[in-house]
Amino acid sequence: MTNPVPIQSATLDDAASIAETYDHYVVNGTASFEIEPPGAAVMAERIAKVLSGGFPWLVASGRGGDVLGYAYASQFGSRAGYRFSCETSIYVRADALGQGIGTGLLGALVEQCEAIGLRQAFAIIAGTEPASVVLHARHGYRPCGTLENAG
Repeated sequence: MTNPVPIQSATLDDAASIAETYDHYVVNGTASFEIEPPGAAVMAERIAKVLSGGFPWLVASGRGGDVLGYAYASQFGSRAGYRFSCETSIYVRADALGQGIGTGLLGALVEQCEAIGLRQAFAIIAGTEPASVVLHARHGYRPCGTLENAG
């Protein structure tokens, strides 16, 4: 499947747009488990940490370079036995939902994770996000547990 928009590696210059996308989910939902939006400076630190750890952080761009969504992988656990595992996260700008951007991002992210030797990806998905469950299932994720009364 062809991606509906260009997907490329994120840079620190994308931090403000990524923060704006993420802030919507922090303020209007429960998926992020954060209470206060982190803002562009904190998001830049998060991007730098992911990239310096050798993990991918991708953005989907629309016309004019606007970030329409992003996805990234990060270390799943700190012990050596987790070295081939990662946790993935994905957020699509609210006004860009339903356009295939999430599908393109997650597909590209899984490909990049496999290319760097990762063999297992986990996604922690809030029960309030059924579309995210479906998206991940389409990319081979399957339920492996439920955290009750968390968050």
